[in-house]
Amino acid sequence: MVALTLLLALLVLLLFSLPSSWQTGEPPAIFVIHSIEHRSDREPHALNFDSRVILVHNGTSTYQNSNLYAIFYRNQVPLYAAISTLNGYDFISTRHYGVQWMGGSGCSDSTWTPGESTVIDFADGTFHQGDRVQVDILETASNRTISRHRYSA
Repeated sequence: MVALTLLLALLVLLLFSLPSSWQTGEPPAIFVIHSIEHRSDREPHALNFDSRVILVHNGTSTYQNSNLYAIFYRNQVPLYAAISTLNGYDFISTRHYGVQWMGGSGCSDSTWTPGESTVIDFADGTFHQGDRVQVDILETASNRTISRHRYSA
């Protein structure tokens, strides 16, 4: 009887100590939106809703960039932007599909290690102040969402 009580207490303790993302089924925020730039990167830095998204690897594991792809949402509507790889060397600029370029330490090698960042430059005007932006990072082989983060532009 004592063993059964201890086992039940351990189960209850585990239930309350699990991360909330596991309890809700929500993927963890491994790759987070650090900021979204609304001003031009050229002088005079005019407000043009430049829509440069800075993603930072906030996790603890190293990932193969070629095995990852991203889906972005604006106000819960998926963007028609082709980001089929997060490997900067394999990425094909799709200016007419919403992404002008991608750069940064996170995508400049075959792996994305914790602390590194990647900049994704969307077409000007993609994001405006007040937009609710979500990024889902998926693994190519399993088509499984491994990271989700939401950010107010």
